[in-house]
Amino acid sequence: MLAHDFIRNALLAGTPIALACGAVGYFVVLRSQVFAGDALSHVAFTGALAAAAAGVDLRLGLFASTVFVAALLAAIGERTRIDDVTIGIVFVWVLGLGVFFLDLFNRGVNGGNGIVASRTLFGSIFALTTPEARLAALIGLCVVLAVVAIARPLLYATIDPQVAAARGVPVALLGAALLILLGIDAAEATQAVGALLLLGLIAAPAGAAIKLTAQPYLALALSCLFALASIWLGVVAAYVISSLPPSTAILGVAALIYAGSFVISFARRQSRRAPRSAIPRHVSQGRSEPE
Repeated sequence: MLAHDFIRNALLAGTPIALACGAVGYFVVLRSQVFAGDALSHVAFTGALAAAAAGVDLRLGLFASTVFVAALLAAIGERTRIDDVTIGIVFVWVLGLGVFFLDLFNRGVNGGNGIVASRTLFGSIFALTTPEARLAALIGLCVVLAVVAIARPLLYATIDPQVAAARGVPVALLGAALLILLGIDAAEATQAVGALLLLGLIAAPAGAAIKLTAQPYLALALSCLFALASIWLGVVAAYVISSLPPSTAILGVAALIYAGSFVISFARRQSRRAPRSAIPRHVSQGRSEPE
């Protein structure tokens, strides 16, 4: 399998993309900002279509649009974290622009083939060239390092923003930084799994990790590990089953990991509950059995 260039490029780009999605996704889920990730995934689609309509590199539209809207969300949101109303307003506005750019692109000379729109919506990790894969790997690594650098104060600002602000932690600045990192991650991951499926790679591994442990740094590591497993196993599955799209395989693995976390969490709860009928009566009543 590794003898093929497209597999090596997929793993080269997919590994840092997975780590970035896992790291950013953990804080996004912890801060209940999954809706922001959903909004930025649609922003990525709109930005790519705008770039295609203008005849420029799609990556320029992807990164410019997601980073701009992420900064806009941070600017108009609340001091501690952005609210769903603000995200919803920007979401509707972005969808309106997306319809406009889609119509503009379809009326262009390249609009009839539908390849650009399809790749943006559903991703094409097997279609990445070596330069594209290297650039994606570099960006993903930078996102991971940035999350690690702000992880401790961001965790403090997430768990107790009022106390963190009172102690001098820049709560609003950290929230804005996370949104911008989410925007960069959304633009980067769109090239691998597509705008429509992007949210699953951000939310599912992180959600599974949070269900399995309450320790923050362990959950962060598990989130990255689960996202990495989703990419690697998805690439292998798509290679073995030629009719299976890689994006579908990647998100299928992520969904299975999330479902598995439910099963493990349920089993743990059941094991901690001793059935009342299994407890001897004299023990449950707090007295010894008469001799």
